Amino acid sequence: MAIARWEPAGGALSLRDAFNHLFDQSVWAPMGGFGGGFGGFGGQVPLEVYTEGDGYVVEAALPGLDPDAIDVEMVQGTLMIRGTYPEATAEGRHYLVRQWPRGQFQATVHLPDAGEASTISATYEHGVLRLTVPKSEAAKPKRIPLKVGA
Repeated sequence: MAIARWEPAGGALSLRDAFNHLFDQSVWAPMGGFGGGFGGFGGQVPLEVYTEGDGYVVEAALPGLDPDAIDVEMVQGTLMIRGTYPEATAEGRHYLVRQWPRGQFQATVHLPDAGEASTISATYEHGVLRLTVPKSEAAKPKRIPLKVGA
């Protein structure tokens, strides 16, 4: 039996690791694919989420997908991207590697200060879905004028 010295901070996360964990849990919540899932991606949609100006930008890599197969919905600050890749049907093929996405997918991103869903703009070009989500007016910084005197 070994005796281990007790450290009060033993096993504690660094501040960076704690913030990364908090960010991963609160903003980016991929949901695994069901049905066939995303072949080589483990059900996750590759996303980039960042702020730009007075809003958020969400970019999702959805290569080879028909735009009609993509559904985007915003409900109370939560953006959901869903869709279905068609199943490949080819007789006589015996795959050695199969990583192209297929089946259903869903990704969810929480945007805490998102504005109205009707103000979101969406484009789809070269397999990249780009959503621009303005922040709510209440979330935007406002300059407060100062009164001079009494």
